[in-house]
Amino acid sequence: MSHISEDTAIIRPTLHHINLKTTRLQEMIEWYGTVVGMKSNYHFPGGAWLTNDEANHRLALLTSPQLSENPNKLIHTGLHHSAFEYTSIDDLLHTYTRLKGLGIEPHACLDHGMTTSFYYEDPDGNSVELQVDNFGNWQESSEWMRTAPQFAANPIGMPIDADQMVAARQAGASFAELHQRAYAGEFKPSGPLDLHVPLGDPRSPL
Repeated sequence: MSHISEDTAIIRPTLHHINLKTTRLQEMIEWYGTVVGMKSNYHFPGGAWLTNDEANHRLALLTSPQLSENPNKLIHTGLHHSAFEYTSIDDLLHTYTRLKGLGIEPHACLDHGMTTSFYYEDPDGNSVELQVDNFGNWQESSEWMRTAPQFAANPIGMPIDADQMVAARQAGASFAELHQRAYAGEFKPSGPLDLHVPLGDPRSPL
């Protein structure tokens, strides 16, 4: 007997994994292992299936001799970034400090309003966001995103100097204070912001 419903309601599945094509398979495996703790559940010459939780894989990597580099990737349509979320600001800042010690630094850091986000570049030039929810609650951050005039006025957010944020946290600032100060522009970096998007004003809407 069939248990398939004839209801027309949309059943919303959970995003399970992404698949990237690469010409640097081993470099990508090692980079994602170093940055977000990915391990390979299966690896063969044509690819690998990686995970950092209980899922059989969260990231699939495929390679082929027919693949070639795309020097104009920045101005072409396609995936801009994937994102991984931490449960605390301390986990995010610890990861930033650990990776900086390994010579891996973000190409952009932003307080988006709903998240504090650090963006890294993998060996193939894909952007990878490491973030923490500024509200600690998806319902609250979603509601703020939908309704806050500050977000409507600036949906990209405020640039952050991560070292200044780390110093403020070490000096005793709470997460709420860090967010307030970052969103007010107190931790603004001295250099230009590289969002890996061809924008004139980095805070303009995409």
